[in-house]
Amino acid sequence: MPIRIYGDPVLNVMTTEIEDIDGRVKALADTMIETMYEAPGVGLAANQIGVQKRLFVYDKGDGPVVVVNPVIVESDGEWTYEEGCLSVPGLSWEITRPNAIHLTGYDLDGNEIDVETDEFEGRIFQHEMDHLNGILLIERLDADQRKEAKKELRKRRLKIAESDPDGLHLLLGE
Repeated sequence: MPIRIYGDPVLNVMTTEIEDIDGRVKALADTMIETMYEAPGVGLAANQIGVQKRLFVYDKGDGPVVVVNPVIVESDGEWTYEEGCLSVPGLSWEITRPNAIHLTGYDLDGNEIDVETDEFEGRIFQHEMDHLNGILLIERLDADQRKEAKKELRKRRLKIAESDPDGLHLLLGE
């Protein structure tokens, strides 16, 4: 599925909880995993493909994991790391976030997930949780960085508009 990019209003809306983990949710997770790998990326939130539900997938290198209705219950420390985003393609910045994370949620079988992690996996959790809360990576930048990022993104949109005047290629993910 096409990944929604900066400027799409769906990325700025908080997602809603999933009430029943059924076949549709499992199919959505499969589609998201495929989309994440095709991108390629290490994480993908449901709203990045236009689905306003609290679900994300990720793979830190050990195989895909699905987290339904995730909640960060605790965080600690500080860690700065270069971070990019599939919804802001081709750009990345040094972002400081908490280092240690305690996350809860559910897997596709409805079993509770309870994970305490740090560094890279913790960063993935926080990044995807931001998406589910309608927060984009550029909102984590300082004012000067944000101004430069928005300037670059505007230039990119103008180039896309020139090469795809009717928006069909963008819509089809080409």
